[in-house]
Amino acid sequence: MNILVPVITMTALGLVFSLGLVFAYKKLAVEIDPRVEKINESLPQANCGACGYAGCQALAEAIAAGKAAVDSCPVGGRETVEKISAILGIQAVETVKKVARLHCRGTGDAAPRRSEYLGLKTCYASHLMGGDKLCTYGCLGLADCVRACPFDAMAMSPDGLPVVDEEKCTACGKCVDACPRNLLELHPLAQNILVYCRSKDRGPVARKACKNACIACGICSRACPEAIILEDNLAVITDYKKIDPEKIPAIEKCPTQAIGRLKKENEG
Repeated sequence: MNILVPVITMTALGLVFSLGLVFAYKKLAVEIDPRVEKINESLPQANCGACGYAGCQALAEAIAAGKAAVDSCPVGGRETVEKISAILGIQAVETVKKVARLHCRGTGDAAPRRSEYLGLKTCYASHLMGGDKLCTYGCLGLADCVRACPFDAMAMSPDGLPVVDEEKCTACGKCVDACPRNLLELHPLAQNILVYCRSKDRGPVARKACKNACIACGICSRACPEAIILEDNLAVITDYKKIDPEKIPAIEKCPTQAIGRLKKENEG
């Protein structure tokens, strides 16, 4: 009898607390937008952070809440945009395929070294020490960008520069962030002309540091002034859409080949 009272009391208290928890759950429960899970399932689950969010789940929540655009995921591409647009019941926006491209042609043969770097084999560490090439703007060749790529879309070539596999590249931007000299940029795939240099040294100095450097001779800017200017001793393309295809041969008269087409077979 002495045991029965406390057992009944504890059972009653447990029932009261349970009912209280059920009431609190129903009262305080946060409604989950059913579209979030569907959007998340449509994303590539790379969780690379290229969209600016912590992962695909966080992006899905932001898209459903109207805080992020349907094309915020650079990895998913057109197919993902169409799926998410269908879930939201809106018209799919146009997407432009982008890829990472290197603004440097400072190969081992073209860019002489001023010293032997014996430190930690990363571009970041070498950059902090000034690098081992005469050119202080060029690629350091220690593959930080290659290691940063989560899609196996980059590799180091025998001449010491990273090469992008444009078929595999998802434009996630990880390689762009990894380069301490800002030599990688995301460009529309259809964009077929590039300045292969970032040196701001004066012509004679730049040419001594790298045979392929821009020497600010002005041939390209004179050939197409509406789209190319000289800024800080460097050719800069201000508007790719204004480059007249017929002027490209004149632009490519650059004596160091510091500007030109990526694919010669594309004449237009």
